[in-house]
Amino acid sequence: MRIAILGGTGDIGQALALRWGRDTDHELLVGSRDPEKARGKAEEYETELDSVGVERTVKGFGNEMAADRADVVVLAVPAYHVRDTVEAVADRIEDADVLISPAVGMERDEEGFHYRPPQTGSVTELVADVAPEGVPVVGAFHNLSADRLANLSVDLDLDTLVVGDDGDAVDIAVRLAEGIEGLRALPAGGAANAAEVESLTPLLINIAMENDGMHDVGVKFE
Repeated sequence: MRIAILGGTGDIGQALALRWGRDTDHELLVGSRDPEKARGKAEEYETELDSVGVERTVKGFGNEMAADRADVVVLAVPAYHVRDTVEAVADRIEDADVLISPAVGMERDEEGFHYRPPQTGSVTELVADVAPEGVPVVGAFHNLSADRLANLSVDLDLDTLVVGDDGDAVDIAVRLAEGIEGLRALPAGGAANAAEVESLTPLLINIAMENDGMHDVGVKFE
């Protein structure tokens, strides 16, 4: 499968690229608003994968070209860039593609991080609202520590919750997530449930900030 990671030069984009690069044979496309930055980061990811004995080709493109070439498009951008990013690539996405959103609306004050969803109720639902008609949208990878995910020397034993209204798209997201060693994907219902899933992220960050040794805290359901 060909995966475009838009915003793939950021923390969660890097983490997913490295894990999929090491653990799967999917073709990886790093997208950015700056194609040169995307190409530079793709080369960095190749070098890091080579350092753990994995020889992989990772390609870098502008977001539009990456989306045009992909089967799955991951919106690894901050919540406040999601709308603009989807609108910029809308004419490059086909009905057969799947959009995956890991973004969470948050704000920080002196007390910590707080969930601040858009008016649609969640970022996942915002993506569904602005995506081209017929393109399925899935929310996934919200509650993962990007630092932990990007550190290939760390073994994972974590869950990620997956929400979406298209069953086939959810199945694809689950398979992609479980291609990462040590990551289990749990369907959590339709997109209407995305707010409950996304709201866990600021909670986890606050726990990590307040407790020594829990910088990379995640979730596991038993």
